[in-house]
Amino acid sequence: MAFRRRGPLRAFRIADMRHAIFDATGAMLHGARWNSPGRRVIYAAETYAGALLEIMVHASGGVPRSQGYVEIEIPAGLSIEEIAPEDVARWNSSSFETARAFGDRWYDERRTPVLIVPSVVTLVERNVLINQEHPDFARIRASQPRPVRWDARLWKKP
Repeated sequence: MAFRRRGPLRAFRIADMRHAIFDATGAMLHGARWNSPGRRVIYAAETYAGALLEIMVHASGGVPRSQGYVEIEIPAGLSIEEIAPEDVARWNSSSFETARAFGDRWYDERRTPVLIVPSVVTLVERNVLINQEHPDFARIRASQPRPVRWDARLWKKP
């Protein structure tokens, strides 16, 4: 079940600083859990810690190099679609088909510039998807990139 609310909302995105961080090129080229290739969706998290965990789950056990983060400001009044937290089990699948179909419809219909979805990594945190082609995208602001400082204890093996 999805419902709507309004901003403001703050989100964080971590990505490789060798590329533009507040940009959807990677998801557009390769697709991701909530979008098929060809759709420009920026993936972020509601918290900095959530963004770190999303990177760590894909890091293959090594400290990611040249990572940076931006803080994203979604202004008051901007429409946000949100998937109800009780629906988390529906999206927690290794198959992306259901989530992609939902995300592709959200994107193609341009229902809102922002979609909040459950984080499959944590099940309690949420991810923030931003439709870079939505007419209200220009109202969303991102900070200048800053380097991520990884605490070595995150990567210690027992």
